[in-house]
Amino acid sequence: MDLKKQVAQGAIWAFMDQFGVQFISFLVNLILARLLMPADFGTIALFNVVINISYLLVNGGLSSSLIRTQTITDRDLSTVFWFNIGMTLLLYLLIFLSAPFIATFYHMPQLTTIVRVYSIVLIIDSFVNVQSVILQKNLDFKTTFKVRLPAMIVGGLCGLGFALTGFGVWSLVYSVLIQNLLSTFQYWFYSDWRPSFVFDMEKFKYHFAFGWRIALSAILNGFFSNIYTIVIGKRFSETTLGFYNRAESLKNLPINNISTALNKVTYPVFARFSNDDEKLRNAYRKLLKLVIFIVAPLICMMVIAAEPLVRFLLGEKWLPIVPYFQIMAIGGLFQPIHFYNLNLLQVKGRADLYLRLEIIKKFLIVAAVFVGLAYGVYGILWAEVAISVISLFINTFYTAKFIRYSMGQQLADLLPSIAISCILALVVWLGSSFLPSHLSDWGYLIIMGGGYVLSFWAICSLIQFGEYVTIKDMLMRRFVKRNVI
Repeated sequence: MDLKKQVAQGAIWAFMDQFGVQFISFLVNLILARLLMPADFGTIALFNVVINISYLLVNGGLSSSLIRTQTITDRDLSTVFWFNIGMTLLLYLLIFLSAPFIATFYHMPQLTTIVRVYSIVLIIDSFVNVQSVILQKNLDFKTTFKVRLPAMIVGGLCGLGFALTGFGVWSLVYSVLIQNLLSTFQYWFYSDWRPSFVFDMEKFKYHFAFGWRIALSAILNGFFSNIYTIVIGKRFSETTLGFYNRAESLKNLPINNISTALNKVTYPVFARFSNDDEKLRNAYRKLLKLVIFIVAPLICMMVIAAEPLVRFLLGEKWLPIVPYFQIMAIGGLFQPIHFYNLNLLQVKGRADLYLRLEIIKKFLIVAAVFVGLAYGVYGILWAEVAISVISLFINTFYTAKFIRYSMGQQLADLLPSIAISCILALVVWLGSSFLPSHLSDWGYLIIMGGGYVLSFWAICSLIQFGEYVTIKDMLMRRFVKRNVI
């Protein structure tokens, strides 16, 4: 199969995997949000910080090294596999022993047991990291989809069952454990690879030389991206943290899913073009423009319809997240640009620069949080937006050098999509004031959302916007191909 066709099929399955799994997760969380209290989600968010950072440490950046290495052998894979197992067991022991201190820090004694049980998920996942890398390297996201979707469905249904029978916050814990356990069994079932009892020190040194910087960068990023959760959880209540957590999840729904799905496909592809700057720049530019063309209108549409959307999906008790979400969405718009700029540093093998940029940004985050905290939770939210904007300048600095695609050029390519989305959102929002006051939330969403989408598509069609034409041509080719078949 040629690369172009492989990438296209990989992208389709990556999107199906990402959105299929996230749709089920989102649906389950909608129901759980009505059964549980905001404080329950706040409790989960507190120790999720520990789990997320541990994930990054277990991976150690070695997965990125495996993906970017052109030719890998069983000795590479087995070495990374056994390293992951050993590192995970060590980490779990540390978390088990430190759980009482985590609980004391947040003044929540119940966290001790919750952290110890929930952290078992690290051990479960360490057994499938290499199998997942092999699938990603081969762009085999069809198998990933077959693994993750049923596991998410079963885990979600179990979580709902636990919630209905009064398990409270433990419903979320057991749901994740069951889901990840099923995923592990399925990865081993579908994968032909089995680890050998080999640990090649030379292979380890090779992957570790690249991976430790990526790992440290990821750990720093994981910690400091969760610093808002840590500060809000410590300074405010679990309920406030629960509101913040749900607002962040709502913001990430369109942004992270699209970016992550494409990232799974494009990182291996970028790695193949690592020695050809022109091809790498063209691929990167097309990807970035396409992602923003999709994300910008989705974010704008959700912002203007935030109140009826939250009330319809989550219920009245979650309405305080509306301003949280609207503020966070501004900074979230730049997230895809951050992801792909940093990916370029990885495929270029410049893990040292990657780490340097992450360290610089972390100092800025600490300063921003310190200033924002003086103005309460909204000060912290605006500090998060400020850091996102500043990071845009930092992340694009080296991109301009490596592939001759400066921040000015990137903004010039992206601003048309952002401008059309924002101006149209303002028009639709002003027009919504003329809607009858007795209209239901569902009615508001249909009229505002439908009007926005149709207007956006009509404008792009009228001016023959580049990304609109690209998507239209892709859809037409698939439609014609199916009819011919």
